[in-house]
Amino acid sequence: MKNFFLTLGLTKLPTTISQLIAAFIALCISLFILIYLDTNTLFLATILLSIIAIRAVNAYEENGGEHHSSSIVIDKFAGIGFAISVAPAFGVALQDVTNYSNGFLVQALLSLAFFIYFDKEKFSIIGKVSREAKGGIAVVGDDILAGFTAGIVSSLLWQSFLKIEHLLA
Repeated sequence: MKNFFLTLGLTKLPTTISQLIAAFIALCISLFILIYLDTNTLFLATILLSIIAIRAVNAYEENGGEHHSSSIVIDKFAGIGFAISVAPAFGVALQDVTNYSNGFLVQALLSLAFFIYFDKEKFSIIGKVSREAKGGIAVVGDDILAGFTAGIVSSLLWQSFLKIEHLLA
């Protein structure tokens, strides 16, 4: 059961595909929570999920599992959850999701794209945590940092776009 939690049952798929599917599922769940509940709920749920994931990875590795196994995808949920709770940091009604002016969907998709990029490239402290930390902190911590970074960058990019659009209008 713990392995299912860590892998979401996607072990039969190639690594890249299982990670992309996990990121997409995480995006959908995060958007659902953000739309029907609020940002605080998403943020706190992501913290709780991260703690559980870190403990599960530690237990997995203590029982002989491979460190930083590519089959573990639950860390993507933590990263995407933080990215979405940071970037479009407001609740939005379902009918307003596709409203361009509030930027909700744009920021969510930018956050996903930046998260995937930062998680893959592992710049700066993201890579340092991934390489030097131990156990679950290494596996989940780099995704948490990639998620926060993706959320901040997508938010800054969207705000810059709005400023430029306003200046040109």
